[in-house]
Amino acid sequence: MTAKRVTLADVAAHAGTSTAVVSYVLNDGPRPVSEALRAKVLRALDELQYRPDRIARALRRPGRWRQIGLLVPDLTLPLFGTLVGRIELEARRRDHLTLIGNTGYDPDRELEFVEAFAGSGIDGLIVVGGANGPATAKVCARERIPIVWAHNNRDHVDSPLVGADHVAAGALAARHLLEAHGRREIAFVGGFTAEDVVHGDRETVAQRHAGYATVVGAADARVVRTDLTPHGAYASVIRYLATEPAPRGMVVGTYGQAAAVLRAIADSGLRTPEDIAVVGFDADARNSFGQPVLTTVQQPIDVIARAALDRILSPATAATPVVDVRLETGETCGCGIDPMSSRNHRLAAGTL
Repeated sequence: MTAKRVTLADVAAHAGTSTAVVSYVLNDGPRPVSEALRAKVLRALDELQYRPDRIARALRRPGRWRQIGLLVPDLTLPLFGTLVGRIELEARRRDHLTLIGNTGYDPDRELEFVEAFAGSGIDGLIVVGGANGPATAKVCARERIPIVWAHNNRDHVDSPLVGADHVAAGALAARHLLEAHGRREIAFVGGFTAEDVVHGDRETVAQRHAGYATVVGAADARVVRTDLTPHGAYASVIRYLATEPAPRGMVVGTYGQAAAVLRAIADSGLRTPEDIAVVGFDADARNSFGQPVLTTVQQPIDVIARAALDRILSPATAATPVVDVRLETGETCGCGIDPMSSRNHRLAAGTL
């Protein structure tokens, strides 16, 4: 059985005062309370282990601050961390606080967060890289909570998705190596099946691989399969370069694998970009200071964050924008960079 919640009346009776005085102590006003009476109330709060009713408090709070829920699979990854930061900043500009849940691509954990967020009275839910689409959508429909997926979604459901065209991104990466640098033997590094990847963004990688394949052709596509972790990428590339003819270029399916791939190329006795030119995706601000600077296909994080919030806070009027990707050249493809260029200052400042 659940213990009865301790109320303000219980605290007041225990302290020998009124509920109004207890309220004044808890809220630091609006009327003053003597230090002796304040001490009695605080002692009663401790002895009764009083905890405020947060839902009731939310109903009484001023109208400015409301709440949204945000689910993200891995806050340690630069892309997701940057996206969360932009969403949280944009939500505060719209007078909303953000409840954040780190799901780890675990369907059960995602559902636990959704149920908890629904119980806290959120006004909308953004799911980044969802892993339990149907169940999450069902809870939101039951609670009449607007929902939008950002970046990608493991299960296709009848809810809006705000994200970049990852097929176009994969094609852009491969086309740059082929057309700008004449690299015709291009391998793709990444996993995109359930056998390759248990916890990771395999849906996005699959779409990027599909775009890559449209450029190099199905017959010439070469895949270095990984589990999308740095360790897995390093081991797979080392093994591939030891047993297969070295490609002239590599498209690395996620930014989290890029450093490991560059290290594997070097440890195999090959040079980047002279022997193998490399293009990746979704670099963060630290990329500008790397050795070498990675050439990447970038998503407009600001556009995705604003559009996702528009969809849940103004669902009747918001339109899903076309989210274009762009190539940011670095050193790993062979283009070279000007370290004082405006592009690198913007990337270092986190504005790209």
